[in-house]
Amino acid sequence: MPGREMLPPSRERRGFSAGQMARRRFAVRWSKRLLPLLALGLLSLVVFWPEIEGNEDRSRVSFRRTVQPRAEGLRVVQPRYQGIDELNRPFTVTADIGTQPGAAEILDLEAPRGDIVLSDGAWVYIQSRTGRFDKPANHLDLAGAVTIYHDSGVMMLTDAAAVELEAGTASGDAPVAAQGSFGTITAEGFRLMDRGGVIIFTGQAHAVLEGGQP
Repeated sequence: MPGREMLPPSRERRGFSAGQMARRRFAVRWSKRLLPLLALGLLSLVVFWPEIEGNEDRSRVSFRRTVQPRAEGLRVVQPRYQGIDELNRPFTVTADIGTQPGAAEILDLEAPRGDIVLSDGAWVYIQSRTGRFDKPANHLDLAGAVTIYHDSGVMMLTDAAAVELEAGTASGDAPVAAQGSFGTITAEGFRLMDRGGVIIFTGQAHAVLEGGQP
């Protein structure tokens, strides 16, 4: 209107430099590109989140299944097994601990001991640190300080031996030492037959007889 003065601007505008304008254009251009990608990513996360959770659960269940502990083998304290041979002569196998690792009737023994009664009432006693007893076959494997006592006073010491309980035989290919009323004998192995009635020493043997010369 005539005669009316214009009010001064409330804020004075300042111009931008060429560098500032270039930076603003760069920021606007990249914002137009990044914002749609960010929105798409958030949308995908919302859509597929239930499936991701489901996969996590399935993976967790599968992992638990793979690490489930297997049942331990049957463990028996002071097991005792008795049997008879073809001539009705009894034998007994005992131990401090017996473990049956599988379904087969095979026992791993700690401190096993075996008693074999002879026809004339005499006996043979066997012991060792560890052993394995095959019950169906009546076969006993012994290891570690294997000691064999005969009722006649003979004692044999070796590191490993295999015993056939029904047949009344024992054998071993580890070095063996025997002692009795006859003296001492060392050899590379042994064969015990006829339930201790006959003992054969194998390999190189050395004997020291009581009252005689070696």
